[in-house]
Amino acid sequence: MRGAVVAVAMLAAVSGAQAADMPDLPYLRGSFTDGLTTANANWQGVYFGGQADWGSVTSNVPGGLNSDMQATFIAPNGNIGYQFLPLGQAHKIGNGFGGFVGYNSQWDDVIVGIEANYIHDGFRAGTSSTGVQFDPANNVTALSIASSSAVVRLSDFGSLRLRGGYVIGCFLPYLFFGAGLGGEQVDRAVVVTPAPLRPAWTTDSKSRLVYGYTAGVGFDVLLTGGLFARLEYEYRRVTADIESNVNTARIGLGYKF
Repeated sequence: MRGAVVAVAMLAAVSGAQAADMPDLPYLRGSFTDGLTTANANWQGVYFGGQADWGSVTSNVPGGLNSDMQATFIAPNGNIGYQFLPLGQAHKIGNGFGGFVGYNSQWDDVIVGIEANYIHDGFRAGTSSTGVQFDPANNVTALSIASSSAVVRLSDFGSLRLRGGYVIGCFLPYLFFGAGLGGEQVDRAVVVTPAPLRPAWTTDSKSRLVYGYTAGVGFDVLLTGGLFARLEYEYRRVTADIESNVNTARIGLGYKF
């Protein structure tokens, strides 16, 4: 029995000496996470990128937009006129592509920046109306048919935006607001049956510069190095003779220096 007690005491002494000689390793004390960092990404500096969008447009076409053209139509019989109905709103779904360049200024986790943004859209919203005039003595006989239409094309829009965001790890959620200019083309047409007494103004097309504002929300996410991806929602309102409201979702890829 005495021998066993002596052996156990010797083993305990050797183990204690070996433990004292071992280096002080943090992971052996359960502090492995002490070496990890939770620092947020640095978004300070100039950046640029490309983008694509998909969305819808609603153009508030005035009901009497084609009244100037309709006034040139004189029916062949004074007792038979043309019944022109008003136009309505024009709707369309479309997509586009473009680019952006900007600068971020960063204070701790707060971002304030300015960005120039451009999009080339493929929106082509149309509206039409058809008026049929019947013989009052015989409602099944059409005396005249008058069709009127308008197509609003929104092609390009460039804006200057102010951005504000807050850095969360590698994410940068942000809000933006800006103003800009774009291109709009309006194609109009009027067709009647029977043909008018004299040649009339049947088609018209005009292009003009439109102005408006833009606002929305999005986030950038840093992928690797200075490369980042973007997801964004934008509301745009443009106006000239015709007011249009545009809602789009955008995706983009950019690089920050």
